[in-house]
Amino acid sequence: MEKGTVYFFTGLAGAGKTTIGGLFYQKLHEISPNAVLKDGDKLRAMSGHRDYSTESRKKGAWGLFEDCRDLADQGRDVVVCSISMYKEIRDWNRANIENYREVYIKVSMDTLRQRDQKGLYTTGVKQVVGVDLPWDEPETPDIVIENDKGETPESIVDRIVSFFGLGGRA
Repeated sequence: MEKGTVYFFTGLAGAGKTTIGGLFYQKLHEISPNAVLKDGDKLRAMSGHRDYSTESRKKGAWGLFEDCRDLADQGRDVVVCSISMYKEIRDWNRANIENYREVYIKVSMDTLRQRDQKGLYTTGVKQVVGVDLPWDEPETPDIVIENDKGETPESIVDRIVSFFGLGGRA
């Protein structure tokens, strides 16, 4: 059986992971009907998990990516939208998920403060990755998308689809 691919959309809160990853999933689903979308915020909300400690975040990330690996091993494509801010998690993904693709949605802190959709950057909220929690910025993503240039999410997704060679299939 051919293995699926895990497409991991990572970046800080408010960078556009969910929007861009969700649109990418819609295009991927057209060519891979058994594709799966996993959103970190929704998974955390569904589990009722409110602990944002380092240990809790790592435990959640390990479980998420072990699940993604299992789905990919069964031939399913998986789109994951999550901060997963630890280098060791991304290193594990590269070593243990055969078809792993990392998309880093990069946005400047100035832009994140201006957007601040969730009120994380200007209200003094604690345990915010990149503010008072460490952020291991991705060092070796497959593609870096700078999402503070005014480009539409649809245009960005078209670039990602083309980058991964899905253009003729989507």
